[in-house]
Amino acid sequence: MLSRAANSIYWMSRYIERADNVARFITVNIHLMLDLSVETASQWMPLIVTTGSGKLFQKHYGENAGTQENVLRFLIFDEQNPNSIASCVRAARENARSVRQSISSEMWETINRLHLSARRASTDDAIHEAPYDFLEEFKNANHLFIGLTENTLTNNEAWHWIRLGRLLERADQTSRIVDVKYYFVLPTIEYVGMPYDNLHWAALLKSATAFEMYRKRYQRIAPKWVTEFLLLDREFPRSIRSCLIKSEKSLHAITGSPIGTFQNPAEQQLGRLRSDFDFVRIDEIIDFGLHEYLDTFQSRLIGIGSTIFDEFFAVKMPGQQQNQSQSSGAAAAATTEAATA
Repeated sequence: MLSRAANSIYWMSRYIERADNVARFITVNIHLMLDLSVETASQWMPLIVTTGSGKLFQKHYGENAGTQENVLRFLIFDEQNPNSIASCVRAARENARSVRQSISSEMWETINRLHLSARRASTDDAIHEAPYDFLEEFKNANHLFIGLTENTLTNNEAWHWIRLGRLLERADQTSRIVDVKYYFVLPTIEYVGMPYDNLHWAALLKSATAFEMYRKRYQRIAPKWVTEFLLLDREFPRSIRSCLIKSEKSLHAITGSPIGTFQNPAEQQLGRLRSDFDFVRIDEIIDFGLHEYLDTFQSRLIGIGSTIFDEFFAVKMPGQQQNQSQSSGAAAAATTEAATA
């Protein structure tokens, strides 16, 4: 497969997954606001931090403008925000358009409908004021896209690039929401262990669509167990460990090298990171410091993304190389801001 085609497929998948996560964060927060009686900004600004766009938001809206209206506009419709739903869907569609021969027509039609739906919603004042139904439809459309990918596309190299992009993005998003919960959501330390705290941990699980599966495993909400489930569970598809395991399998399927070996730095770095999650215990993570551990993880994930670009997408043509570098660089910058905020 040509490097530019692999690059477009990989980023198409990452952008779709990123938009889906933003929609999930917002819908969960809307529900959470119904159960809480705290200042609006204290509940909406963590979403800005989660997407890694805090500096850009302050630039356009000001430091004290974290109202529900501003945050929703910025995260859903603002085309100046590269991590907004509208921007991610537009970027995914542009990447999909350039590789229509490598994906199924059903996948292309779904992405195109997502893009048109986001454009229509951006001019609808009613959706701006009450975006819940639009976000639910968007999440369902993303589930449809994943289902179509699994059922209409041959499990070839393109399929593995799609899965690799989706799972690396998902691992990154899961680490961010856990880190933001730990550092930003609680207004005061006095709430820790109280029913208020349990509402936030439940919301965290719902952000990752993990609430029901967690309750089947652990029955009651406990911060240590929630963290262990989202970071280290091998079977839950949105846990970091599960994403890394499947990402490594797809990367090796692309290169053809056996699992447990490596032929390039990307395989080496991803295999080492996956191995760390296979053998670490939640008590060790907590003793090390959850924020510090996730900060290190995100830095390593950025490094893996950069190495994948260098090994597979970098080309000799200066113009094409510049475009690909800008795509990967923008994502790395957003992740860095979220990790160090």
